[in-house]
Amino acid sequence: MQVPLFASPVRAVAAWSIQSQQTARRNAMIAATDLAGRRAEIDEVEAFLENLETTIPHARRTTGGHPAHG
Repeated sequence: MQVPLFASPVRAVAAWSIQSQQTARRNAMIAATDLAGRRAEIDEVEAFLENLETTIPHARRTTGGHPAHG
């Protein structure tokens, strides 16, 4: 049995489209995972800074806002 001459290129094109779609999907999943990690880090830093602001007491002015001279 002889395979038609065009059968192999057709299979190659069909396989390429599937492989291309799988690669694109994999790249998108990697990018989404990376972005989610960055977002979690940003949220963590923002929460830390908000907590830091509430725990640091404001400086009291003992000189009425004027610098003390010698």
